[in-house]
Amino acid sequence: MISLSQLYAKHSVYKGLCESMNNNHGNKKELSPGQHEDLLQVLKDRFENNMNRHKVIEWSKVQAKLEANTKKLWSLNEMEKTGGEPDVVGYDEKTDGYIFYDCSPESPVGRRNVCYDREALESRKENKPENNAIDMAAAMGIEILTEEQYRKLQDLGEFDTRTSSWIKTPPDIRKLGGALFADRRYDHVFVYHNSAPSYYGVRGFRGELRV
Repeated sequence: MISLSQLYAKHSVYKGLCESMNNNHGNKKELSPGQHEDLLQVLKDRFENNMNRHKVIEWSKVQAKLEANTKKLWSLNEMEKTGGEPDVVGYDEKTDGYIFYDCSPESPVGRRNVCYDREALESRKENKPENNAIDMAAAMGIEILTEEQYRKLQDLGEFDTRTSSWIKTPPDIRKLGGALFADRRYDHVFVYHNSAPSYYGVRGFRGELRV
């Protein structure tokens, strides 16, 4: 049985359109009609195959929100392209918004080898990574998961059993040079600290998007 990630990668036309959009439109945050259709199909398939994440939510209502907000759909495409496998994990009644988290089994492969933030990146004298988690998330239009959100995600399944993910770090920890990351080992969720300029091939970050 073909996985959703394989299905998505199989769309060569879609990938070509991504490259074309990047080359011709710079930072224009909108998808072509073909990209739009392909992404909605991937999101729908994932939604229907993981109903435990959103038992009382109807896809038709989620799709209506996405159709009305093309910038959010663009952000979901960025999450998908970088390996996040975004899916609906909740609904906020106060804002009438649906909540998406990155639900890939391991930390998104296209967001690894990044330090925590720009300050950390600029503090490195040598061997700098190409990017940092905070800026990368902002460019994608998403927010890095907090510890509370990360634990909520782990209540829905088993994630980061071989990798780890940066999580939003409280200011009092960050001003002392540290940053937090988390993973799942031994059937438990662990939160650790590291120096913010550090980066590893098995550590990325997960994001949240509200639509």
